[in-house]
Amino acid sequence: MIALVQRVRSARVEVAGAVVGAIGPGLLVLVCAEPTDTPAQAARLVDKLLKLRVFADAAGKMNLSLRDIAGELLLVSQFTLAADTSSGNRPSYTGAAPAALGRELYDEVLRLARAAHPRVQAGVFGADMQVHLVNDGPVTLPLRV
Repeated sequence: MIALVQRVRSARVEVAGAVVGAIGPGLLVLVCAEPTDTPAQAARLVDKLLKLRVFADAAGKMNLSLRDIAGELLLVSQFTLAADTSSGNRPSYTGAAPAALGRELYDEVLRLARAAHPRVQAGVFGADMQVHLVNDGPVTLPLRV
């Protein structure tokens, strides 16, 4: 699975002009499943997200996790993270999981995150979404599990 993690002061997702998920300080995570991904990788991703030390401690060092700061998590499906731009000018998305598998794995990430953390919001799989965020730092990290 591929994830793009952004430390945010706030973020929200809108579908058709309606807010479907919004958070305060925490992590906005764009999530992409690849064809060979499994539920075990979804579990590893959630574990990594909750333990990733990207928030400042009292000394100003990135040493605290989402759990440590009681932060919020916003998960958004994003198949374009699997884009191949190595040839030509039009990206290829053959590296992304088929829609059914992508939905299954995104739903698993969401289920596991909600079971492990009290403040989880989400976008809508496959929807045309507008994502608004205030990136904190900025801190943006690519992950592959």
